[in-house]
Amino acid sequence: MDLTSNSEVMLSTAGAGLRAQRLAGAVLLLSLLVFGALVPFAKLPLAPVWAFIPCYESMLLISDLITAVLLLGQVRSTRSRGVLALACGYFFTAGMTVVHALSFPGLFSPTGLLGAGPQSTAWLYMFWHGGFPLFVLAYAGLQGVELRMRPGPRPLYRAILRCVLLTLLLVVALGALATIGHDRLPVIMVKQRYAPALTVVVGIVWSFSVFALFAVWRKRQRSMLDLWLMVVMCAWLIDIALSALFNGARFDLGFYAGRIYGLLAANFVLMMLMVENGTLYLNLSRMADELRQLSMVDTMTGIANRRQFDATLEAEWRRAMRSGAPLSLLMLDIDFFKCYNDAYGHVAGDGCLRRVAQLLAAAARRPGELAARYGGEEFAVLLPGMDGAAALAFAQGICRALAELGVEHAHSAAAGHVTLSIGVACVGAGSAPGGGHPGGAAADAAAPLRLVEAADLALYASKTGGRNRATLAPPLRAAAGPPCATLPA
Repeated sequence: MDLTSNSEVMLSTAGAGLRAQRLAGAVLLLSLLVFGALVPFAKLPLAPVWAFIPCYESMLLISDLITAVLLLGQVRSTRSRGVLALACGYFFTAGMTVVHALSFPGLFSPTGLLGAGPQSTAWLYMFWHGGFPLFVLAYAGLQGVELRMRPGPRPLYRAILRCVLLTLLLVVALGALATIGHDRLPVIMVKQRYAPALTVVVGIVWSFSVFALFAVWRKRQRSMLDLWLMVVMCAWLIDIALSALFNGARFDLGFYAGRIYGLLAANFVLMMLMVENGTLYLNLSRMADELRQLSMVDTMTGIANRRQFDATLEAEWRRAMRSGAPLSLLMLDIDFFKCYNDAYGHVAGDGCLRRVAQLLAAAARRPGELAARYGGEEFAVLLPGMDGAAALAFAQGICRALAELGVEHAHSAAAGHVTLSIGVACVGAGSAPGGGHPGGAAADAAAPLRLVEAADLALYASKTGGRNRATLAPPLRAAAGPPCATLPA
């Protein structure tokens, strides 16, 4: 079973494979082609659609918050300061989105809420798009640094809470500066058109994104998160270029197209995180199934182990009690196995166990039948729907098949080859413990063990009767029955 390591399933640590690189390259190439086609028409004026801003920023807010929460989930596993910084970056963009929407003129009030002025939203956009690349720079610089704290979840949660609160305080401070303190900032917006000073501000903001892109790109070993973060920063650059550099005013083609690019940029990492979560849960489900299967299989012989035998016996017992159909059990023990181990060695002894197990598995191949290793050199075969006489004949057939197999055992007092002593017990309609009433037996949790005890007594009779034989126990009763009759195999 491939138990995938933590570094292979986390987006922040999994290596970027060739397929992922090709996909990211295709997305980036398509983005650049569309950007090149839009640039000549960026200043084309379009009709103001006031519903566009709340719809766009609502989607942006939701995607940023989900991305931030999913990244915090990765912080719990990796304890990476870099991933925590990036998660705070998405909380920052979510907070700035809210402030930007509230202060946008004409959306909730003619001049915007929060005491906004005519250039408040323009400055908020610059703080927003200049701030996120700084968080990306922090991510690139701190990615290999772990959070140092005492063991346990509480110190980690406190560290995360402090970082998130500091990020929100930064949002509040920048929001207050752009709204209440807008008169202290240079004029970059005159009515609905951009002022000349905006070009300088956009150049500074744009350079932050370029530095962030370069910081992630220059890493020697890039993770999946690094790869898609580079795509995000490229889309971020296109967003800024269309919305504030190549366009001329609000509600022109560049205004709308740039914000659509921003929305796409916000969703690239989110989509990869969602895909990663789905893949992770699928892998966990597969591993759980494999672990469940392994927990039911004896690793040496490859047949069912004691755990699976006990569970199957209980289920088949209840089924037999409900239906009245017979249920037979064979308990088998390799004769003089200790002498075999001493004479031929433990490696040969393990090989002998595997050959006997394969023979039993080949014999018990009808639906519902189960061959299991009970413990040591002892095996069990469960035979639903088979009465005692048929089960005895089945056991004798196993003895004959093992003789034909001819596994040498020169130190056996029973024969010159490996042999089995077998005890056979059966329960059926009218033969259940408790006066033969099936319902009472089914209600007794210990009732299946009586079938095992009966088969064990029959096995003991086979051993005391000379070994290399099968013994049928009398019909199962509430009390012990008469002594078992031994029939040579």
